[in-house]
Amino acid sequence: MIRTRIAALSLAGALALTGCAALPQAPGAMPDDFVPEPSTSPGEVAVALSPDGFSAAQRMTVRVRNVGCGFIATGTGFALDDHTLVTNRHVVADAKRITLTTYDGRSIAATAASTTTVADVAIITTEESLGSSYAERAEEDPAEGDVITVVGYPNGGRLTTSAGVVLGATTDPLGGAVGTVLATSAKVEQGSSGSPVLDEGGRVVGVIYAKNFSNQSFIVPISTLNTLLSEASLFVPESTCTSSSLGST
Repeated sequence: MIRTRIAALSLAGALALTGCAALPQAPGAMPDDFVPEPSTSPGEVAVALSPDGFSAAQRMTVRVRNVGCGFIATGTGFALDDHTLVTNRHVVADAKRITLTTYDGRSIAATAASTTTVADVAIITTEESLGSSYAERAEEDPAEGDVITVVGYPNGGRLTTSAGVVLGATTDPLGGAVGTVLATSAKVEQGSSGSPVLDEGGRVVGVIYAKNFSNQSFIVPISTLNTLLSEASLFVPESTCTSSSLGST
C-alpha cells in the first residue's frame, strides 16, 4: 500500500506531483512513444569481472539474452531463488532461445519462461544454479519521495546502478497493467527492462519495465509482483517463435 498521498493523473496523461517541491518537475504531457522494449544486442558483451566488491543486489541480477527469429535482444532479470528469476514479459517475447549471464560471467540456459497479462512480468526457470544471492522482497510499495536504486544491464552492457526517487503512482501509460504503476526519476536505458528496483535497505520494491523521453522510468510495484507470485495460475507458458511463423524456411 502506498504510504503517503500520491497525486493522480492530470489532463493529457501527465503525472501531477504535489506537496514536495524538492521532487523533479513532471513533463507537461505524457508522450505516447514510450520505450519499453529490450535493447538490440550488438553481440556478446563482456561483463565486468571482479574478485570481490559486488553487492548482493549485483550478484542476484543477470543479463537476459533473447535470441528470437530474426533478432537478438537483451534485458535484465533478478533471481528469486536458485532456479527462478523475474524479468519483463516483453523481454522474453518471441524468443527461440533465452540465455542468462551472471555478474561473474557465467552463461546459463533458460529452460522455460512463463508470462502474465496482468502486468509486464515474466518468470524464467533454469536447471543450472543462478548463484547464492536472491531477492529480498519488500512487503509494501515505496512511497512518494523514497530513494530507490536500479541495478541492471543498460544497452546489454556492463552491470550498472542508477539512483532516483519515487515520483508517484499512475495508471500504466502503456495500458497493459491492472491497477497502478509507479513513476520514478531513475534514469534507465533499453536493456534495463526487468531490472530490480531497490529501497535503501536493499529490498526489491519493484521491477523496471518502461521509460519516457523525459527520462522518467516506470516500475511494476512490489505489491503487484507479490500478488502475482502468490497466484501461479496467472502465469502461462510463453510461446516460442519459429522460422515458419515469420514466413521463413
